Amino acid sequence: MNKLHFKYLISFSLFLIAISCNKKQETVVNHDNEVMVSSQSSLPFQNPSLSNDKRIEDLISRLTLEEKIEQMMNSTPAIERLNILPYDYWNEALHGVGRSCSATVFPQAIALGATFDADLAFKVSSAISDEARAIYNATSEKGYYNRYNGLTFWTPNINIFRDPRWGRGQETYGEDPYLTSILGVSFVKGLQGDNPNYLKTAACAKHFAVHSGPEKLRHEFNAQVSQKDLWETYLPAFHALVDAKVESVMCAYNSTNGEPCCSNNYLITDVLRDAWNFKGHVLTDCSALVDFYNQPDEGGHGRVKTDAEAAALAVKSGVSLNCGDTYSSLTDAVKEGLITEKEIDRQLAILLKTRFKLGLFDPKGSNPYNTISFDVVNSESHRALSKEVAQKSIVLLKNNGALPLKNDLSKYFLTGPNAASIEILLGNYYGVNPNMVTILEGISAAIQPTSQLQFRLGAMLNKPSINPINYATGNAGSSDVTIVVLGVSSQLEGEEGDSIDSNTAGDRLDYDLPKNQIDYLKDLRKAADKNPDDKKPIIAIITGGSPINLAEVEALADAVLFVWYPGEEGGTAVADILFGNISPSGRLPITFPKSLDQLPAFEDYSMKGRTYKYMNKEPLYPFGFGLSYTTFTYKDLKASTTTISKNENVKLQVKVTNSGKVKSDEVTQVYISDLKASVVVPNFQLIKTKRITLEPGESKNLEFELTPKDFEIVKNDGSRTIESGDFKVYIGGSSPMKRSFTLGAPKMSEIKITVN
Repeated sequence: MNKLHFKYLISFSLFLIAISCNKKQETVVNHDNEVMVSSQSSLPFQNPSLSNDKRIEDLISRLTLEEKIEQMMNSTPAIERLNILPYDYWNEALHGVGRSCSATVFPQAIALGATFDADLAFKVSSAISDEARAIYNATSEKGYYNRYNGLTFWTPNINIFRDPRWGRGQETYGEDPYLTSILGVSFVKGLQGDNPNYLKTAACAKHFAVHSGPEKLRHEFNAQVSQKDLWETYLPAFHALVDAKVESVMCAYNSTNGEPCCSNNYLITDVLRDAWNFKGHVLTDCSALVDFYNQPDEGGHGRVKTDAEAAALAVKSGVSLNCGDTYSSLTDAVKEGLITEKEIDRQLAILLKTRFKLGLFDPKGSNPYNTISFDVVNSESHRALSKEVAQKSIVLLKNNGALPLKNDLSKYFLTGPNAASIEILLGNYYGVNPNMVTILEGISAAIQPTSQLQFRLGAMLNKPSINPINYATGNAGSSDVTIVVLGVSSQLEGEEGDSIDSNTAGDRLDYDLPKNQIDYLKDLRKAADKNPDDKKPIIAIITGGSPINLAEVEALADAVLFVWYPGEEGGTAVADILFGNISPSGRLPITFPKSLDQLPAFEDYSMKGRTYKYMNKEPLYPFGFGLSYTTFTYKDLKASTTTISKNENVKLQVKVTNSGKVKSDEVTQVYISDLKASVVVPNFQLIKTKRITLEPGESKNLEFELTPKDFEIVKNDGSRTIESGDFKVYIGGSSPMKRSFTLGAPKMSEIKITVN
């Protein structure tokens, strides 16, 4: 017997002994064609004492090519011989755990943007990740591994809401890169937790990059953007989240500057990996790789001809995870020589690290988040937090003194298509909840039991009434106040395929409220004014996730509240504002133009003429604007120095006083303007913000520290620099757009800083 035969005999004997001991074993053939046997209870990839890199290397070495590929698509099957459970990467948590168990439904992301409150964003995402872990712990205990039961959440959406026509703008934090950055970073930190060894959940920055409609063209559209706009507007929030160690980045459907985002070497390799040193995994938007081989006449990019070519191109471009099944063609791609197994291994290793950081391959009990119990899900504290966000997000756009209302009037009339709607509480990418408080329910609970509340729908969402008889309108003349709830819902705006009553794939190419709603409001106004000596007030509550032309609403109503999609406690929060339990303090995170005629074409991604930074026309409502039930004054603005060098910080101090009679939050905003630059620069841009609470007559001295970064400008080649010259700094409760002050916002304090 030669030595080789002897080695095989020994190995086979060990194999038989193991079987006789009834142990779970794995048989592996190593590179020398030797049969190796190991107990699954001691496989290196299951050993938490080893580094993740060693564990991943071991796991990949045990997988067949087909198994590797299956682990790189969102729905991964179990590998029973290794005791690996199934897992689906596709999970949503935009404003609460979505599409899963009953969970807390927070206000839509754009509403969180309207709070201007990064600390609040952290509290929200921390609550969401607690609920996510609790749901995962409970469902996995039952053996449920469905889509939407996992821990990898494809949120936040940090695209810039550059154009109000985009139906998915509601998923974002607004039009400003700085505000988007601070809210997005806080949201990621809350989702991922602060444990040095484990992620609570894994967050995702999407959609990378330069993605904000048109929704109908997203699978074929090429967003052409200058280097200046790219680095000044579209990339800063992504950079901030990468610096905050966001675990994943989702590449967008569209092309950017001629190359599909999921094969865009400049974006993925040059920027994300090399310039920013991103270590997490990149994933496709769902079915985005189909667009690679669908030709332009089929609504795709036509980048390649086959699904195997598309799969190979994505992996070679640095995309680890395919939402979809195009990666199933990687087997053919290897056979055709389009890609090597080693290249697949490299991307799989990056992807698997996320699951190891989540503790999904560790023994039960080793992960501190395994102990989060189900009683946190939709807990009373989380419901209270949802209500707080809704309260702080509601924006008062007009008030002629009609608000706040007394809660003991003789008769209230509540009407409008959205007054009793659950849909308008949700927005898109929502969760479910057994106790959704509609505006009707919130107002009904807030008024005195002896007060009468009449409710009639009065109008459809976007269709004229067929019946010529409408009993609703007359109530406006016989009630102490009419509260009409108008606006849009996710039936009319949102994502392609979700907005079922939109003929423009969820985008809002008609900027106006549906005509039937305006007609109904006009009828209500006539009825309310029927007695010239006793005209009745009308309060308009507007729902939606994007700017709307409210010029006629403002003219017809005595007060206007924009309430977004306010979540499970939306009705309670609206009632709290209406009846003065809380003073409104939301601020617009996006400019409301007077009409779409004020904007460039939807398909034009240049920032010229867009957002508060580059819009030179007077808007309907400015960025950062929002009224209160009290007044605030800003005095004694001082700088530690008014002349600085290019590497020097400067401290600003200002005294803010609640000069009215109502306790309220104030959202202090700091803007900067370069008065003489060598390139076109923003009119002004937000660089700091702070939310404070002041009692009537109370003052607070606020301090802001400006760093050299705040004085940077972006040159035409995308590089950043600080130029010598004069800068103006504004501090107040809105943006410096003149329209803010004509609408009632107090004028801002200003100071000039010179940079040598």
